[in-house]
Amino acid sequence: MPYPPRLAHLATRAVVVAKLAPTFATAHHIDDEEAAQRLSSALAGRLLPALLDSAWSAMRGTAKRLNDDGLLEKVAATLGDRPMRPGRVATLSPAWSAFLVVADLEAGTASEAARRVMETDAGRQRADEGLAEAGRFLAKELTRGK
Repeated sequence: MPYPPRLAHLATRAVVVAKLAPTFATAHHIDDEEAAQRLSSALAGRLLPALLDSAWSAMRGTAKRLNDDGLLEKVAATLGDRPMRPGRVATLSPAWSAFLVVADLEAGTASEAARRVMETDAGRQRADEGLAEAGRFLAKELTRGK
């Protein structure tokens, strides 16, 4: 696990759901509550650690002046008063769409056809791109505060 354990303590599943739910709801044309339930289900397994790893890589790549402890303090400060503050709605792209399909697969709401597409080499590549895109977005959300 390349990201520090403290990141998982700060960016819990509930916090990550709060940050991603507005985008998920907008993309799926569903209400925020249903989006949060689906995302929570999707992040219950292996997707959350992969997303945190991607977000940590993005944070380390953009924060030139901060060391790892400084980055974690920035995340803690951002989440301090309102950790469950909803995230912004991301601009959808092909990479975001791939991440949303992966989340649907993890939540068990995607079709069998979507599963077969994502199991191809091109699908796995898109899934990796989507995870990186979602990680960059989450990194911004976790560090946009104070």
